[in-house]
Amino acid sequence: MEHENPSGGNRRNFLIQLTSVVGGAGVAAACVPLVSSMNPSSDVLAKAETEVDLTGIPPGGMHTVAWQGKPVFVLHRTPEQIKESQASNGVIDPEADAKRAKNPEWLVVLGVCTHMGCVPNKEGPGWVCHCHGSVYDDSGRVTHGPAPRNLEVPPYHFLSENKLVIGKA
Repeated sequence: MEHENPSGGNRRNFLIQLTSVVGGAGVAAACVPLVSSMNPSSDVLAKAETEVDLTGIPPGGMHTVAWQGKPVFVLHRTPEQIKESQASNGVIDPEADAKRAKNPEWLVVLGVCTHMGCVPNKEGPGWVCHCHGSVYDDSGRVTHGPAPRNLEVPPYHFLSENKLVIGKA
């Protein structure tokens, strides 16, 4: 003969609920280190922004800085270079120079060829990637070669007339 315990069902339900709550808390506690390990480390955060002093770059000169492990070309354009860049004749990926340069006097582009990731060299009016023959103008727009896109413009903003920050725009 079976004995029925009127409080047995309630106790069993209570133990199941308690076990579920403790198990859920254990899973949540195990997830915290996993999620926090996905946050960027302090050395990555330090490279998130690069400040550039523009005072030492003469008109027509270029300075290369590192940002997030990639070269960034900062070109101080002359009035002639600005005028030539405003025309978009013969470019493969047409994009207005005004959209690429926040200040016409300064062009800031990632120095990574959009074809295979090589670093182009500054030669004459623009850059040449000798690995595969891509050519970019002084606005970073591809004019010749296998590169499918223009040199990328990283996020940047001017702190003052002579300082810019590459990173958060």
